[in-house]
Amino acid sequence: MSALPLRVSRLTGARLADGRLVDVELDGDRVSAVSPAGGAGDTADAADAGATLDLDGFVLLPAPAEPHAHLDKALSWDLIEPPMGDLERAIESWVAYTATMTEESIAERAEAQVLAMVQRGTTAIRSHVDLLRTGDPLRGVRALVGVRERLAGIVDLELVALASSEASDAVVEGALDLGVDLVGGAPHLAPEPLADLRRLVAIAERRDVGADLHTDESLHGPLTIVEFARLVRGWSRNASAGHCVRLGTLPLDELAEVVAEVAASDLGVISLPITNLYLQGWDDPVATPRGLTALRALLDAGVRVGAGADNVRDPFNPVGRSDALETASLLITAGHLTLTEAYDAVSVGARDVMRLPDARIAPGSAAEFLAVRATGLADAVASGPVGRLVIHRGRLVSRTVATTETAVPARRSAPLSLPPSVPLEQAS
Repeated sequence: MSALPLRVSRLTGARLADGRLVDVELDGDRVSAVSPAGGAGDTADAADAGATLDLDGFVLLPAPAEPHAHLDKALSWDLIEPPMGDLERAIESWVAYTATMTEESIAERAEAQVLAMVQRGTTAIRSHVDLLRTGDPLRGVRALVGVRERLAGIVDLELVALASSEASDAVVEGALDLGVDLVGGAPHLAPEPLADLRRLVAIAERRDVGADLHTDESLHGPLTIVEFARLVRGWSRNASAGHCVRLGTLPLDELAEVVAEVAASDLGVISLPITNLYLQGWDDPVATPRGLTALRALLDAGVRVGAGADNVRDPFNPVGRSDALETASLLITAGHLTLTEAYDAVSVGARDVMRLPDARIAPGSAAEFLAVRATGLADAVASGPVGRLVIHRGRLVSRTVATTETAVPARRSAPLSLPPSVPLEQAS
């Protein structure tokens, strides 16, 4: 096998989510043509051609994007051994652990998590990074900036400064000076939620950067998203709200008013099913609520909606496979989205929320693909096959090949027959 990354010029015999078999031509980091499979020869310039990948047996999908990760927290569950429980317990155990973390240890875990996500198909990640409350507050920022530099050839990594209400404006701006891309925070957790929200948005405006805030991450409590939407109305910068769990508990008439405010401001919303299904509802042992945002109402209103995994194996979520197909599956079973809507949320929808170039499988789109050994989209989401090819900016950056051996009993030489005393209509 050729060493990776490997430049790709052509994909042949690929099955799309709609069932079509196509050949896809690439010109650098863009799609140049999509045609029926076998309908055209290799049009790439022989002197400048990249590899041709035969995708017979694979379904070709737009590559997933992760719009809300916490790489500085990832893979810390076993190190912390926190109590299982709700958001408050998770925060307490995480803050206590941060006193022991070094820049090197953060970077090691973060890089391992990025590679796991790339191997499963994700080619763009937006990660929040805590402005730490113990010791040097910018340790995590420096660690993730270093990871971004080291892995720049295989994944696009965007960083958000996650500021608590205790983080001063100077610390937030220090993170931006180090290369963080957006202002973040969780103002709904602050003693004065709206005041902290206005402070964070003001910093983003002063520095001319976008804002991606944790928003209303509870089944009850303050609702800040309306004020967020109004503050960023008319912005040319990107603005997005993660979690938004509170929307899922609002009465329909109130929800309609909130969704209208969000749509009017073109505020992107990011649903995070695996973490919120874990964190929410611990006080409701009967008819436990789902802990998701109002996905159907948001989509029907034309709001930009993306979805991600959020935390992976840390105090905020002890599980997670680093796989966007797992997130899509949860959007179907817990969020009642269709297969297409669910996969769109973790791919083209997530990229839209992040304001990344469109990556649909069409001429002119970014060459960001996940090829999964499956019969179609339903098979891919349902079974999460191991065999995958991942293409980022027109280059093959990861390839996973699976081999399975199973002892299968020989078939009976004659078909099994029912005893004559059992009527056929009663057989089951």
